[in-house]
Amino acid sequence: MSDPTKAPNRAPTRLKVAVLISGRGSNMEALIDACAQRDFPAEIVTVVSNRPDAKGLDRAREAGLSTQVINHKNFTDRKSFEGALQAHLEASGARLICLAGFMRLLTGQFVEKWRDRMINIHPSLLPAFKGLHTHERVLEAGTRFHGCTVHFVRPEMDDGPIIAQACVPVMPKDDPDSLGARVLAQEHRIYPLALRLVAEGRVTVRSGRALIDSHPPDTALLNPPISA
Repeated sequence: MSDPTKAPNRAPTRLKVAVLISGRGSNMEALIDACAQRDFPAEIVTVVSNRPDAKGLDRAREAGLSTQVINHKNFTDRKSFEGALQAHLEASGARLICLAGFMRLLTGQFVEKWRDRMINIHPSLLPAFKGLHTHERVLEAGTRFHGCTVHFVRPEMDDGPIIAQACVPVMPKDDPDSLGARVLAQEHRIYPLALRLVAEGRVTVRSGRALIDSHPPDTALLNPPISA
């Protein structure tokens, strides 16, 4: 007979996450792999694409995840598109959004609804090199280091409190493809790390900065050797 004074053993609650994609979803794959671990504190409840031909949808379905296409071309304006997106997110039970190559600018109104509950990954060491074509621009500028950033989303493009960053050297013979490949490898490391930190309640936003409590030993602030 069970002892009523003892609480039953229950699995810890995992943070319910929606992943938004527009293309191949390689960062989504990194999140899928992380969430497949038994001790990971988050679970993906829906993968949403604004493009029906996004290759990442197939990968999500292969992983047994629920997917949804909300084609922005079927709506007359961003407000109606975001209304449909918001309705789906609410129905899914998602508590956090991970943008993983989602190529649609979101309105300030939508972003504010998800303030400090929506994160994004960008292929540069923000606040430097916001926007597109970061690898080409880094090479043109002669910058010696490049990298990637996970941050909370704000209405301004590629702006918001920084959760994690990783750094790679720019090699003398680099072109955009070789440099981008090294950056992408680090994106796949720090996005799951940032999601873990947020899901475990270790990240607090104060005065526009993301403060991390009890940072794990394997920091994502990397400085790889020059031979990397």
